[in-house]
Amino acid sequence: MIAIIDYGMGNLRSVEKGFRKVGVDVRVTDRPDVVDKADAVVLPGVGAFKDCMQGLKRLEMVDAVVRALKNGKPYLGICLGLQVLFSESEEFGKCRGLDIFRGRVIRFKGHGLKIPHMGWNEVNLKQDNPLFSGIRDRSYFYFVHSYYVVPEDGSIVAATTDYGAEFTSAVCRDNIFAVQFHPEKSQKAGLKLLENFGKIVYGR
Repeated sequence: MIAIIDYGMGNLRSVEKGFRKVGVDVRVTDRPDVVDKADAVVLPGVGAFKDCMQGLKRLEMVDAVVRALKNGKPYLGICLGLQVLFSESEEFGKCRGLDIFRGRVIRFKGHGLKIPHMGWNEVNLKQDNPLFSGIRDRSYFYFVHSYYVVPEDGSIVAATTDYGAEFTSAVCRDNIFAVQFHPEKSQKAGLKLLENFGKIVYGR
């Protein structure tokens, strides 16, 4: 079973339905003990970084997520689930993240851009990655965000997207996979990505 973490934010039911549509067994939970027993973890989220971290702390879920990562369980972060992996965000003042990856979460800057970055955009693949198996380079995915990650280690960047300038839209290292876009809203390509994560977890 793959645990989808419910901390009071995020498009949980759409993520759940997306996984079930491609035949992957998932369970939405707000309990750390369920995360401990799960085969893998999905952390979705829409909203503010600080609220996300407070929600995880309130449910005593921070330690459960970190344990899962350190124990090598596959992890898929979606939107905020990507951002909280990093050291800190500048959203509403500085807020500490999980600090799994060194780097910051910063706001899109000017240049006549509409903020939030909302709608379909191309994802440029930067590495051979099982999460994107069978998904062609420059496929379109659906985005809704005002902030983006700036990793200190460029080797974890799995994909980028252009919005005024190039930004990191997916990262990968070992058992950790995370994307800025919303696969559950991205039709065929998004469902393929969720299916690929299921294959990463269960090897089929």
